[in-house]
Amino acid sequence: MAKGKKTARAARMRRHIRVRKKLAGTAERPRLAVYRSLKHVYTQVIDDSRGYTLVSACDLEPALRAQIDGKKKSEVAALVGKAIGEKAAAAGIISVTLDRGGFRYHGRVKALAEAARKAGLKF
Repeated sequence: MAKGKKTARAARMRRHIRVRKKLAGTAERPRLAVYRSLKHVYTQVIDDSRGYTLVSACDLEPALRAQIDGKKKSEVAALVGKAIGEKAAAAGIISVTLDRGGFRYHGRVKALAEAARKAGLKF
């Protein structure tokens, strides 16, 4: 990379660092971290005070793999959001704080967040 060249990934990392300065997951209200790559969506519920991932979900899980054939990426993200909401509810987690990972709140991130809300998580 040339000196001084600004890339989209570098801009996302700057946004992510800026947000994470103010945002931390606790035992009472863990952090719902979202990462989206070009093909997949990953999410974790993290207790930063202990450094533990409490539950996680992604579209590569066998339970979700069967449901995603022919769906758009935002529909797949909604399935992942529903899955993380159900797993969190099973673990006794009701309230979380959303860490969108420097990504804009639209498209797949928004679909995932709204599906997680419908599944019972409170942001």
